Amino acid sequence: MRLVWLYYFEMLGTAIFAITGVLVVTRRGLDVFGALVLGLVTALGGGTARDVLLRVPVFWIQDINYLWAGLMGALGAFFLGALLRNTSGLLLYLDALGAALFAMSAAEKVMLIHTHPAVAVIMGILTGIGGGLARDVLADRPTLLMSRDIYATPILLGCTAYVMLRHFAPRYPYTSIVGFAVIFGFRALAIHFHLEMPRWLTHVEEGAEQDSLLARPRAEP
Repeated sequence: MRLVWLYYFEMLGTAIFAITGVLVVTRRGLDVFGALVLGLVTALGGGTARDVLLRVPVFWIQDINYLWAGLMGALGAFFLGALLRNTSGLLLYLDALGAALFAMSAAEKVMLIHTHPAVAVIMGILTGIGGGLARDVLADRPTLLMSRDIYATPILLGCTAYVMLRHFAPRYPYTSIVGFAVIFGFRALAIHFHLEMPRWLTHVEEGAEQDSLLARPRAEP
């Protein structure tokens, strides 16, 4: 059962991250080849880094279906980009969904090879944010990680909840679902209510403005 969840979590996360990779640059006149490259880098980058560090077969090389999922997601976003990018907040929620799916698949994969639980948390964070970071660097955009947006914290909490459940309740069948719900739920709340890290936990120069990865409307004071 765990292997089945792992497979579908990664497959869905691959398609979703490929979509976000294309949507961030649909206004810049990107051609279809550029869209496919950016979508695939976003979709496969975090998981590839995870597998290389764990010294296990790279997931999309071992199963080419991941590559097809990324290609289909990127192509769909390219041809429907004008419609999707005008949906308020969609890109942020898709990014949160992809991060939650990939983080849980990474943590699950690490636990299945009997590595230390702390490694599962670290790999969950790396995989959850890795594709998005690569996307933003290639698209020349400010990243959520470098702003006050609550981005990596939900992944940390969700992966921690997951490994704790695996340790204290090893027979509980829904540990991945709980971890996913923590990550996506916390991140979705942060997006909806425009939550940010408190200033006492953020190094900000006086008068400097914090950029966000994705432009979004903020509530008027």
